[in-house]
Amino acid sequence: EPQLEESGGGLVQAGGSLRLSCEASGFTFDDYAVAWFRQAPGKERETVSCINRNRANTYYADSVKGRFTIASDNAENTMYLQMNSLKAEDTAVYYCAAEFTVRDCDKTSYDYWGQGTQVTVSS
Repeated sequence: EPQLEESGGGLVQAGGSLRLSCEASGFTFDDYAVAWFRQAPGKERETVSCINRNRANTYYADSVKGRFTIASDNAENTMYLQMNSLKAEDTAVYYCAAEFTVRDCDKTSYDYWGQGTQVTVSS
């Protein structure tokens, strides 16, 4: 069964950087679209970024474009989210997710989820 485990969250000052990692196991990683979501207290979960199964197409929410970068290392079965120029409004629990699909990664639902990692940005 597919399993995902996030790491790399923490407390950082505004303007700082963090890199989240998502280690996958139990499935053929490069057959799956993968994504990062986040959910802040009292807010709906939102898609932050994702990458298609082909690893050639990516998506970013407007709020993170130019600041966040998604990357995938198929050899290591790991996905990353490099987050730069962090803002207080980036504070949330960040989740990685995977789906066996050829659909565009921002237009699919995801069946496999990690437990989440907390990112807190102090202003």
